[in-house]
Amino acid sequence: MEYKTDIGYRKETLKKLLHNIKKSEDLIAKALYDDFKKPEFEAVLTETNYVISDLKNTIKNIQKWAKPKRVFPSLLNFPSTDRIYKEPYGNVLVIAPWNYPFQLALCPLIAAVAAGNRVVLKPSELTPHTSAIIAKIIEKTFHINHVEVFEGGLDVSNKLLAQRWDYIFFTGSVSVGKIVAKAAAENLTPVTLELGGKNPCIIDETSDLRLAAKRIVWGKFINAGQTCIAPDYILIQKNMKVNFITFMIEEIIKAYGKKIDKSPDFARIINTKNWLRLMAMIESETIIFGGENDANKLYIAPTILDEPSLESLVMKEEIFGPILPILTYESENDIHNVVKRYEKPLAFYIFSENNSFAKKLIAAYSFGGGCINDTVVHFSNKRLPFGGVGHSGIGAYHGQFSFDTFSHHKAVVKKGNWIDLPMRYAPYKDKLASIKRILDWL
Repeated sequence: MEYKTDIGYRKETLKKLLHNIKKSEDLIAKALYDDFKKPEFEAVLTETNYVISDLKNTIKNIQKWAKPKRVFPSLLNFPSTDRIYKEPYGNVLVIAPWNYPFQLALCPLIAAVAAGNRVVLKPSELTPHTSAIIAKIIEKTFHINHVEVFEGGLDVSNKLLAQRWDYIFFTGSVSVGKIVAKAAAENLTPVTLELGGKNPCIIDETSDLRLAAKRIVWGKFINAGQTCIAPDYILIQKNMKVNFITFMIEEIIKAYGKKIDKSPDFARIINTKNWLRLMAMIESETIIFGGENDANKLYIAPTILDEPSLESLVMKEEIFGPILPILTYESENDIHNVVKRYEKPLAFYIFSENNSFAKKLIAAYSFGGGCINDTVVHFSNKRLPFGGVGHSGIGAYHGQFSFDTFSHHKAVVKKGNWIDLPMRYAPYKDKLASIKRILDWL
């Protein structure tokens, strides 16, 4: 069955997907809670509602996005009309992560279907309840030759990666991203890799510390810190540190109460392996706040660390959990010495009322995306591309960028026949000076 040329069919299947997701919203939220105690509010905000919004936007705009785009022709080709045609790559593999297991599985799938591809989806085995409901929704919505879900662990991923694909879209860790890229290189398969990194959050002396603390607490501890664009560490002007920590503690208690382990609004660590990894990061560090934990419940409280060494475990790798180191700086050179220790981050955050300072930092460092005076929220704007650079990722998506990611852009020149300028044809004798003048003029 051929899907790539039928825009109407794509649109109807996406409408059907929208209907089936809306019918299953409560079940999806329950599955996310069963997998790692994700609060219902976060499930709606960052998973189901985000996907529903993405679907509506795609359904609304699919015909416009798929339409050939006319561009201004080169005068060298006079007379001609030039267009860019968007065609599907073909067979696409989407490998989804566990931290936002519904959203980060469905959004790439939606774009791949909209662009006309056949899709195989591999959801995360670490969130089995969510993966199971994804499989049911896909089975109800799509013909098996159009979209198919493969559940399972590493063995399934390896078998899928061993096959030849026309495009691979992967979201996950840098280490696994390298494995995916290596597998794709065997067949020169193009990839989008949405990875991560150590995302800095820089706070200067002009910032509104109380508001900064409130926004950082939300951006850092949503999903228990298991967010690829969460602030990974704070770099604050030295004289501001004490007040900032006071405000941070106040905001954590406001958000989750004094008994955070009883809060319905704080998620859990995904599994024992990651819980142990995170606990190792705080073992020998100075804890300003938090540190409480429960292995049986995979619980780690929001934890603030006081100036860990740059050689410490917590500062060597992406944290991906509810642990926030606080570092200080006195000069811009101090900032540079910390930020430049790491690969290009996926996100970059600045809290400052000094526009020249903020603009200088934005220009000085390479990163995927970021915010001035907030965290995480750049992800929500479908008109902004989302993706990394260097070790934090390859390629970008969201909104029309998603459709374009899963489309090959084919350039076509249609030449007019009513005139045929002789300049380009051999013999070239006595034409060189004339062609140079023309090229200089162009």
